[in-house]
Amino acid sequence: MVALTAAACGSSSASSTSTSSTASTGTAHLVAGGVVGKRYCEVLLVHLGAGGLVADVYNTYPLNACPEAQWAAEDSAAIAKENGMLAAKLNGPRFWLMNSIDHTRTGSQVVKSFGGMAMNMYATVVIGTSIAAAQVPFTSHTVSRQATFTFNAGRQVYELTDPTGAVWVMQTYSQITDPTLTQADLPGLGSRLTLPAGWTYRARTLTKPLVVATTANAAHVLQDNFENSYSMETSP
Repeated sequence: MVALTAAACGSSSASSTSTSSTASTGTAHLVAGGVVGKRYCEVLLVHLGAGGLVADVYNTYPLNACPEAQWAAEDSAAIAKENGMLAAKLNGPRFWLMNSIDHTRTGSQVVKSFGGMAMNMYATVVIGTSIAAAQVPFTSHTVSRQATFTFNAGRQVYELTDPTGAVWVMQTYSQITDPTLTQADLPGLGSRLTLPAGWTYRARTLTKPLVVATTANAAHVLQDNFENSYSMETSP
């Protein structure tokens, strides 16, 4: 979901004007099924929080499929300036790998439009003291997202195991670093990864559902050197 880079200018051929609004208050659930392979993009707005740098994560899903021409015209530097932020990260295109998402929202739903592309705010990411350090692959970040991801039995999943034995399941694959990457490439991706010492990568077929539940607790998320995102597993 995140591995922040310093804000950089993209195309300046289109306006990246950002607007915001809030909708329904209270507690609500977004339950989305059949999301495997669905395309989306994110904008991360970086600002100072109580404990250091944090990023508010805005996501196009399910409002739109992040049209390529519109996404290519987004300008991260302009977005940061227009929103009064330290930096903005254009994070996409990405493709979901879980079968379903159950997201709990408490309070108002914040919606922004970036260059005419509507996005919902879904999460907040703790960066720490350095944007540069947050770019390092295989570095864990704490994410407040109040969501449950379910991978159905019979599915093939793609996992990292770190030196402590913790297992991380790929939640989205990215075409940021390799625009040609597809889901069909993921079983053999291990040979292309620059894994730190003691890390391994595998593809396996689930014999029972894999549920990553992060409604009561923060999620732990990292990215590999292709900017594919992984969540630490919360169930066997």
